Amino acid sequence: MNGLDYALVALYFGAMLWLGMRFKRNAAGADYFLGGRSLGWFPLGMSTMATQLSAVSFVSAPAFVGLRAGGGMQWLTYELAVPLAMIPLLAVIGPLLHRSGVVSVYSFLERRFGKESRRLLSTLFIFSRALGTGVTIYVIALVLASILRLPFWQTMLVLGGVTIVYSLKGGLKAIVYSEVAQMIIKLLGIVIIMATALNDIGGWQAFLGHLDHRRLQVVDFGNFGFDGRQYGFWPMLLGGLFLYTAYYGTDQTQAQRILAARDQATVSRLLLFNGLLRFPITLAYCLGGLVLGAFVLANPEFRASIPADKPDLMIPVFIANYLPHGIVGIIVVALIAAWMSAYSSTLNSLTAVTMEDFIAPLCAIPKEKYVSCSKSVLLGWGVLTMLFGFFAGNIAATAIEAINKIGSLTYGPILGIFLLTLLPRVRPLAANVAVLAGVAVNLALWLFFPNVFWFWWNAIGGGTTLSLGYILSLLFPSPAAPAPAAAPAQPLPAWQIGVLLLFFACVLVFCLFLPRMF
Repeated sequence: MNGLDYALVALYFGAMLWLGMRFKRNAAGADYFLGGRSLGWFPLGMSTMATQLSAVSFVSAPAFVGLRAGGGMQWLTYELAVPLAMIPLLAVIGPLLHRSGVVSVYSFLERRFGKESRRLLSTLFIFSRALGTGVTIYVIALVLASILRLPFWQTMLVLGGVTIVYSLKGGLKAIVYSEVAQMIIKLLGIVIIMATALNDIGGWQAFLGHLDHRRLQVVDFGNFGFDGRQYGFWPMLLGGLFLYTAYYGTDQTQAQRILAARDQATVSRLLLFNGLLRFPITLAYCLGGLVLGAFVLANPEFRASIPADKPDLMIPVFIANYLPHGIVGIIVVALIAAWMSAYSSTLNSLTAVTMEDFIAPLCAIPKEKYVSCSKSVLLGWGVLTMLFGFFAGNIAATAIEAINKIGSLTYGPILGIFLLTLLPRVRPLAANVAVLAGVAVNLALWLFFPNVFWFWWNAIGGGTTLSLGYILSLLFPSPAAPAPAAAPAQPLPAWQIGVLLLFFACVLVFCLFLPRMF
């Protein structure tokens, strides 16, 4: 990097700090955590995708597709269930959450199952998010330090400090609008990388000549994920249906966007936007990986510069060695943007859950002190996650897969207990026992049944929680059982459901015919 590249990075940092100051006036908790419930569908939709398509995706997806052993375009199977997951979110979960008016999604459970359920789910969320965030910021800061040519500790402090400051000052509004810019920068970054690599390799025909066609296979109907193999069609579809419904509807980092929407129409457009746009964006990441993978095969010097045991360094090595100055600065900004988008959203959601589910119920906080107290909590979470990031080096070699497994350990059971709120017979104790049983079953699969692909845990844990909660309530009925959550008042969004089903069919057909397109 030269002076121009560092200037672009500094300009981006300045813009993020300005954005935080721009939205620094937050009068109440709803303003700070939900943007005053005034945000539109486009910024919320871009923010949601920016959080999901993080720096890990920016680096790891292309490396998996183009270089990693056993990888390829099967990465696209991560997206198969997304349009289908949006259907229950549109029809049931989204309207219920938005109409509830809560700040923490887990406080919704208290109305049906009491404080114990609320705190149980909040604890599961805090544990998995704080752990995952600490390791993720370590991994990406390490990559950025090698490109910026700065010591690791300086990179962590600068990136983390800027992210914490604009999250601290501006609340959710600053985070959402910063993530709109970050999403655009990330897309621009992967397009620049792909176009540059395609030009360096000698054009489209040269790319086809060096392409490893074995990496074009996407769908494997014969792989059921019970024999140690991964990325089969059925686990990715059925497990993914539970995972993405839980992620977008019951994980605070994503459900916070539903709660922040200005009205129900905004919620519907937000979910439809994500259901339709995620696949094309992931496809762009994957096509970039294919082009870079072909460039690896065509350029022995490039291949030798990537450590054999660290294929995720493919993108950073290409940035450092094959892009002109100025463009390097833009791509580094894209990586930083991806890092910040995930980190800022997590800090805000961790703070919201801590304040709403633990501090506010125990301490009478005056309204005028709520935001200042929230900022102190956010600062605390920023310091804690960064400290964990500094000490995560010993486990980072296998951390990304481990964090994905931790998410799948809890997502299905958490979705299960939310769905149990709709059933009239389910008692609070039965729901709490059921969700713990769902997590325990998934933990047993992790420890003792390694041949079961971890994507299945989402469906298995969710099914265990749903069935056990209902069975226990039948065996031990209570005449004073709380009323179930009321069903959505508006009619089912038929045309949106039809569009999502049609889009799923188109995605599946595209994936089946992709190997014949090259």
